[in-house]
Amino acid sequence: MKRRLALAGIIGLIVCFSVVSMTGCAKKTVVKEEAATAEQKAAAEGKAAADKKEGALKDEAAKGVSEAEKPLTDMAAREQAASGAAMEGAAKVEATFGDINFDFDKYSLRPEARDILKGHAAWIAKNKDYKMVIEGHCDERGTTEYNLALGERRAAEAMKYLVGLGVDAKRMKTISYGKEMPLDPGHTEEAWAKNRRDHFVLTPKK
Repeated sequence: MKRRLALAGIIGLIVCFSVVSMTGCAKKTVVKEEAATAEQKAAAEGKAAADKKEGALKDEAAKGVSEAEKPLTDMAAREQAASGAAMEGAAKVEATFGDINFDFDKYSLRPEARDILKGHAAWIAKNKDYKMVIEGHCDERGTTEYNLALGERRAAEAMKYLVGLGVDAKRMKTISYGKEMPLDPGHTEEAWAKNRRDHFVLTPKK
C-alpha cells in the first residue's frame, strides 16, 4: 500500500513537472514569436521610412533640375515668340509694300514706280532691323533666258534707285524669276501688265 502511494506521488510529481515545463515552453515560444513580430514590424517601418526619404530626395532633385531648366525654357519661348512676332510683322509690312510695274520689254522706272520706291526707302530708313530681297518678274512672252536677264535688270534698277535714296546696299539683294512666277496666270494684256513687276520681300535681320 505504501509503495502504491509512493508510486502515485512520484507519478504526480512527474505530471506536475511536465505541465510546468510545457507551460514554460509555451510562454517562451509566445515571447519569441512576439519578439520576432516586433523586429519584423520595426524593420518594415524602417524600410518604409527609408523609401519615403529616398523618394523625397529624388523629388527634390527633380525639382531642382526642373527649376534650373526653367530659365532656359522660358528664354527659348521668348525667343520663339519674338521671332514669330517679327516674322508676322514683316508679313504685315510686306502686304502694304507694293510692287512696281514696268512697260513691255523695259526695265526703266516709271514715275509712279519712283514714288512707290521713295515710300519704301523712308520705311526702311526707320526700320533698320529689316533686310529686303527685290524680285524681278516678267510676263510670259520671250524665252526663259531672256526673261531671267530682263527680270534681273528690273530688280537691279530698283535697288540702284533705293541706294540713291540712302538705303544701305548691304541690306538688299536682288533675284530674278523671269516668267516662272506670274502673279496672274492669264494670257491677256491685263495679266501680262501685272506680271511685269518688282516684288519686295522683307525679313528681320538675324
